[in-house]
Amino acid sequence: MIDDALAERYMQAREIAARAGALALVYWQTRDQLVIESKASLQDIVSEADRNVERRIREEVEQNFPGDGFLGEEFGETPGSTGFTWVIDPIDGTSPYLHGMPNWCVAICLLRDGEPVAAVISAPTHREDFAAVAGGGALLNGAPLRIPADVTIGNTTTGVGTSQYSEPERTAEIARDLTARGGIMFNNGSGALMLAYVAAGRLAGVISEYMNAWDCLGGLLIVREAGGQTAKFRDDGDFSKPDRVLAAAPAAWDALSAIMAPR
Repeated sequence: MIDDALAERYMQAREIAARAGALALVYWQTRDQLVIESKASLQDIVSEADRNVERRIREEVEQNFPGDGFLGEEFGETPGSTGFTWVIDPIDGTSPYLHGMPNWCVAICLLRDGEPVAAVISAPTHREDFAAVAGGGALLNGAPLRIPADVTIGNTTTGVGTSQYSEPERTAEIARDLTARGGIMFNNGSGALMLAYVAAGRLAGVISEYMNAWDCLGGLLIVREAGGQTAKFRDDGDFSKPDRVLAAAPAAWDALSAIMAPR
């Protein structure tokens, strides 16, 4: 139900994401000056831009909606008292971002009592803003977004998520099964942006053995509101832990479900 409390937060989320994207863009344009650190590995990196953008989002939310909770990639979980929680990836695609590629975005998902109810993915280098509210449809730059009925793995590419946590054998198995079915692998370094591309009909789907909630919850909602199908993320509702991700255009769902079926 899109009541006043949700409608106000959805409107603010779109504005906050746009401002956060503009800030991230300034940092990206001067990325040679950023302080960069490794986290779990040399492939798992963070910069002062990631932290400062998340900090800015949190500050704006706190000003507008005191009592709302947070779950962010950089600063973890802050419990709230209103039933609303903001799940934040300040810069999804940090590696492309820091290496000068435009494949990154700001991703925000709003939970209500643990269920995704609104989402925004802002990609400032592409001048694109994807958004959705549960039951209200999906938008791209304010225009309605609907996945074309004829998108399949055979006539477009499919996003395959990989990371330092991926098992090489399983990744090879997914690649083999996808290509055997006539598909082609795609990865631009940003799980959230790939999910937005499913909603836009640019990818047949996204399959990944490992994603964090801040990478995918918003994108999964946008896919559903654009008419796509998704597997449930974390049956137990514990969004502090990663899970497998499956999202697809309607005509690609059966094929990608078979590829992602437990072995």
